[in-house]
Amino acid sequence: MQLRHLRYFVALSREKHFGRAAEVCNVTQSTLSAAIRQLETEMGAPLIERDKRFKGFTAEGKVLLDWATRVVAEREVLDQQIGLLRGELSGELALGVVPSALPTIGLLTTPFARRHPNVTLRILSRTSDDIQRMLDEFVIDVGITYLDSEPLHGVTTVPLYTERYILLTPERGPFRGRTTVTWREAAETPLCLLTPDMQNRRILNGVFASVGCAPRVHAETNSVLTLCSHIRTAGWSSVLPYNLLWLFGTPLGMLALPLTEPEPRFTMGMAVRRQNPIPPLVEAFTKSVKAIDLEAEMKPRNG
Repeated sequence: MQLRHLRYFVALSREKHFGRAAEVCNVTQSTLSAAIRQLETEMGAPLIERDKRFKGFTAEGKVLLDWATRVVAEREVLDQQIGLLRGELSGELALGVVPSALPTIGLLTTPFARRHPNVTLRILSRTSDDIQRMLDEFVIDVGITYLDSEPLHGVTTVPLYTERYILLTPERGPFRGRTTVTWREAAETPLCLLTPDMQNRRILNGVFASVGCAPRVHAETNSVLTLCSHIRTAGWSSVLPYNLLWLFGTPLGMLALPLTEPEPRFTMGMAVRRQNPIPPLVEAFTKSVKAIDLEAEMKPRNG
C-alpha cells in the first residue's frame, strides 16, 4: 500500500471532489482515480460510493480513511523530525482561526515566520465547530478559537487574550457624545453581525438574552471584512471584539464605545491536538506564541 495513494485518499475525503483532490495532490484526475482503484483492489472491497459525482465512502472506506489519516499525519511528523535533526525546520503549518481572531493573527504568525523562514503557513478562516473537527481529522495543526464558551476536547490549550466588546457606531448617530453604551441600548440600534454559525454570534446572543432583549439585526455575514464594509458604508452599528481596532483603528466618522451592563469576558486561545510525539512545527509555534504578550500588543491604535 503506497503512501502517496493514501495521501490521495485523504485528500479526496477533504475535498469531496475527484477533480479538486487531484489538483491539491498535483496529479491528474485519472491518476488519482487509478490510485483509489488500486487501494480497493488491495482492500478487496469498494471504498467509494460511486455515482457521477463523489457521494461518500463505504463502511470499508471509512475504516481505511481513519487509518490513512493517522498514517499520513505520522509521516509528516517524521519528515519534520528528520529535518530538525539536519537543522532545517520546514514544512507546512496549517492554522484554523475563528473570524473574530483574524484581525490580530499576524501578531502570532509573523514572529514565528521570522524565526523559521522555511516553514509555509496556511491560515484558514473557520468556525469553532470546524476547528474542532479539523483538529480531530488532522486537517489543521493549530486552532485559534474560544476556550471557555463551548469546551473543546482532545486538545492542549494556551490562553492568548481576553475578548472584550465595543459598539462601533456612527459618530453622528444616537450615541454621539457618549463614552459607553449598555447592551440593552445596543440592542435597539440597527446592527450588522456575524452569522449564527459563528461562536462569536452565539456569545453575543447569549449576552443580549442575559439582559432580556434581542438585537435588531439588519444584516448578517460570515466575513469580518464584509461586516466592516457595511458598518462603514451603510451607517449601521456592530458589536465587535476590541482587537479589531488594532487592525483598523477607529474608522473616520465612527465611535468605538465600550459595552457595559454587563461587561463579559471570554478567553481566546490556541488549541493543538493532544498527541505524542508533538510535531516539531507545532512545538516551535507553541513556544513562539507563549513568548508573546498579546494583551499588550493589541492596544488599539487611533486612525
